[in-house]
Amino acid sequence: MAKAASRRHLPPGAAPELRRRTDRPARAARHRVLEFQPCSPRRLFAVFLLLSALLGGLAGRLAWLQLVEGERLLARARAIQTQSVDPIGERRTVVDRMGRLVAIDEERFTLWAHPRYFNLPGDAPQRIRPPADVATLLAVVLAQPRQVLLQAMANRKTGVKLATNLDPETAAKVRQLGVSGLDLQAYPQRIYPQAGLFANVVGFLNLERQPQAGLELSREPDLRRQESRFSLRRGADGTPLPDGLVAGSLYGDDLRLQLTLDARLQQVAQQALAKQVKQWSAKRGAALVMDAQNGELLALASTPSYDPNTYWKFDPGLFREWSVQDLYEPGSTFKPINLALALQEKVIDPDGSVYDGGQLMIGGWPIFNADHSGHGQIDFPTVLQVSSNVGMVQAMAQLNRSRYWHWLQKLGIDQVPDTDLPGAVAGQLKSRADFIGGAIEPATAAFGQGFSLTPLKLIQLHGMLANGGRLVSPHITRGLRSGDALASQPTSTGVQLLDPAVTRTVVNWMETVVQKGSGKGLQIPGYRIGGKTGTAQKAHNGVYIPGARICSFVAVLPVENPRYVVLVVVDEPQGGNAYGSTVAVPVARQIVEALLVLEQVAPSRPIAAMPKPAPVR
Repeated sequence: MAKAASRRHLPPGAAPELRRRTDRPARAARHRVLEFQPCSPRRLFAVFLLLSALLGGLAGRLAWLQLVEGERLLARARAIQTQSVDPIGERRTVVDRMGRLVAIDEERFTLWAHPRYFNLPGDAPQRIRPPADVATLLAVVLAQPRQVLLQAMANRKTGVKLATNLDPETAAKVRQLGVSGLDLQAYPQRIYPQAGLFANVVGFLNLERQPQAGLELSREPDLRRQESRFSLRRGADGTPLPDGLVAGSLYGDDLRLQLTLDARLQQVAQQALAKQVKQWSAKRGAALVMDAQNGELLALASTPSYDPNTYWKFDPGLFREWSVQDLYEPGSTFKPINLALALQEKVIDPDGSVYDGGQLMIGGWPIFNADHSGHGQIDFPTVLQVSSNVGMVQAMAQLNRSRYWHWLQKLGIDQVPDTDLPGAVAGQLKSRADFIGGAIEPATAAFGQGFSLTPLKLIQLHGMLANGGRLVSPHITRGLRSGDALASQPTSTGVQLLDPAVTRTVVNWMETVVQKGSGKGLQIPGYRIGGKTGTAQKAHNGVYIPGARICSFVAVLPVENPRYVVLVVVDEPQGGNAYGSTVAVPVARQIVEALLVLEQVAPSRPIAAMPKPAPVR
């Protein structure tokens, strides 16, 4: 107001300059006027030189990066953008004939800690948490005492192994903690879901994942997955880029090794065998089931066994399958094979008979029946029913010794069986000169002594009787299959050695053993089953062990159309009443009953209806 008053009351004669000076501060406050002055040429030239130098330097730097450093920088960028994936040695899955898991690789994790980088979600980037904070979180997830974790990380900055063998669920919980400085390293671990059920044939891997036994060792090339190291480029956000991949880099090997074994039948066989071995205080036992038409083994159980998941807790002697690798004298279970050879050579008549006086002398050596009793004039079915040693010697004496030895060799007694079972060995057969040089060798061979073979070889030979004279190859694998696909049952195979009419005759004779002889314990209503018991002396280094015996039983079924062969062998059962009929037959019965159900074998004849109970009054 004072300024306005002073402006209004200027003297009338005030000069214009005074008025302009009075109004200049107000206009200057509203508008600032800059007065341009010409720039000197020297200054413009200096600016021009400066800008030119900067542009030249930038161009030179770009040229240097492109032409000189280009390759190195490109390699460095590729290294940052590219993720290299190395093979971790995964193995293919093993399944049984029905697709049940037998061996599988599962993902496991090792947890590493780097305390120098410990940082929790929500912390400032530069903050480093003390190990105690992380140990408190991990103790709950790992179910370990907090103090144990702290002790492991004490005064260590990096590379601390806190846990191993973590399952995927626990590893996921560790990731959810979001702790910087924790590293999960994935690796495969071989798991055997069936535990000891297939340990005798599948084997195991050691802690370094090196195969040690069974199929894991013998089929190592087939069980190792096809893996290769490949590189995958990713964008800044982690998105995989299409370039940098070669054809087949991401191929997923889903092949699985399928077995012929049936886990259900294998379990029945192993449980029945273990119970009987324990009851008779035996050393060990084995049970085999084979499809005689194609050689597939449906069960190969042995006891004692071990758990391949914790193999280090067991005696290494259990890691080998003795029914495939150990020899024994088959005893009376070989008598049907011998009679088939005699029939094939036409030296005995199917309706003929022999005289059993209970004992006879061969080359100065006494040979007698197990019960030391004679049975008089008996036919060949009766020879098998009473398991007459004397009758067998009389029958096989009709066969030329040279031809007899030739047949034993032709059957492959002294050869390694054609099989995929690991560790299979050849049997032992006397030389031709020794065999034909004296009467005692063919005489003892007549009742299954004086030579040795494996249980695997014996079931192969009885399979030959069952299938009409073809020597098939016993095996436990069907091959590699993709995904969930399972192989169909293979067709009949094998080399024809015997006349089918001969084998039918012998199988019918074996049926009488179950009907009337020592195999009565295997009678199952409605089914025709053939069999033969055996109780043989046990030899070691060519000398028979006093009191030691091997009890066995072999069954063929169904007699009208033989297909399956069941063999049970029990080593060194204790007790005076330990025979094939008392020790091995009960195991065979349980296996056969399960086999009939699982394979849906139709009865041979109508099963008589059970009588109705009388009404209760």
